[in-house]
Amino acid sequence: MSFSTLADFERALLDLPCPDSTALDAACARQSQLTKPAGSLGRLEEIAVFFAGWQGRERPLLEHARAVVFAGNHGVTAQGISAFPAEVTHQMVANFEAGGAAINALCAAAGLELDVLALELDRPTADFTLAPAMSEEECLAALSAGAEMIEPGLDLFVPGEMGIGNTTAAAALCASALGGSVAEWVGPGTGLDPAGIARKVRVIEAALAFHASAPSTPFEILRRLGGREIAAITGAILRARQLRVPVILDGFICCAAIAPIFVASPGIVDHCLAGHCSAEPGHHRLLERFGLAPLLNLDMRLGEGSGAAVAVQIIRSALAAHNQMATFAEAGVSGA
Repeated sequence: MSFSTLADFERALLDLPCPDSTALDAACARQSQLTKPAGSLGRLEEIAVFFAGWQGRERPLLEHARAVVFAGNHGVTAQGISAFPAEVTHQMVANFEAGGAAINALCAAAGLELDVLALELDRPTADFTLAPAMSEEECLAALSAGAEMIEPGLDLFVPGEMGIGNTTAAAALCASALGGSVAEWVGPGTGLDPAGIARKVRVIEAALAFHASAPSTPFEILRRLGGREIAAITGAILRARQLRVPVILDGFICCAAIAPIFVASPGIVDHCLAGHCSAEPGHHRLLERFGLAPLLNLDMRLGEGSGAAVAVQIIRSALAAHNQMATFAEAGVSGA
C-alpha cells in the first residue's frame, strides 16, 4: 500500500478503523474470571484488553512484532542546531545494520524483529527556514516508504528514528500544529547547552515565520517542517491503523510525527500506547495533549525506538498474565 497522491493520504485520515468490539468484550469477560481481585493487575489488565481489541482476538499474541528505525538527514542542520554533524546519521545506520546499537540489544531482549530504513541520506531535506523541507512528491514518497513496512498480520509495530537535527523538526511540527511558544517544545536534543537551545528556538521561530502564510493542513505542516524519516513514521502509523496493528510509540520525534494529524483526527492515537516519557521536555507536553499515559519513565532520550522496545517487555507480561492465568472455574477457586 502507498500514498501515491495527496487524496490517498487525506482519505486515510477520514477512515480510521475502530477496535473489534466483540474481542474487547471477550477479553474483559476473561479478565473478570481470572484468579485475582478485579483490577489488581492495574494497567496490565488494560494493556491486555487494548491488544485484544486491536488484534481482534480474546487472547492477543506477540508472535510477529516488528521495530523499524527510520533514518533521514535534515538541511536545517546548516543552522547549527545540533551538537553532532549530519555524518553521524550515516554512521549510526551502519551501526544499526552491524548490530552494535542500543536498539539492537533492546529489540533482541524484547523479542522484536528489527528493520532499518534509510531514506536518501545523501540528499538531506531542504533547510526549512528558507524553503519547504520536502516537495509534495518527496513527502508522499516518504509516507509510502513508511506504510510499506507494515503488513497484515503484524501483532505489534514499534517505530524508531535516527536523524541529526530531528528534534528541531519535531519541535517545529508541534509548535505549528499544536500552538504554544516555541520554547515550550524545544529541548537539548543530542546535548545542546543553553546557548544552543536558544539558537534552536530562534531557528524554529524563523521557520514558522517563513511558513506563516502556508495552509495549516496536516500534510502541509508535515512536508514543510518535517523530515523524510518523520514522514515515514507518519505513514507507518497511519497504515498500522488501517490494518488494526497496535503501535507502541517511542519518544518525542516519533510522537511529533503524528502531531499534525492529531489536530485534524484526534482518534489517530487510539491504536497507540506510549512506551515511555523521554527526558526531552516537549515529550511530556505532547503526551498530555494526546491523552496518553506512558508505561515507563526512565529519563531516556536516546531515540531509535529504545524506550518503546523496553516497554514491550511490560506488554509481554500483560499478555502472559491475561493468556496463561487460570479462571476461577478452572482453578476451583471461589469467585467474588
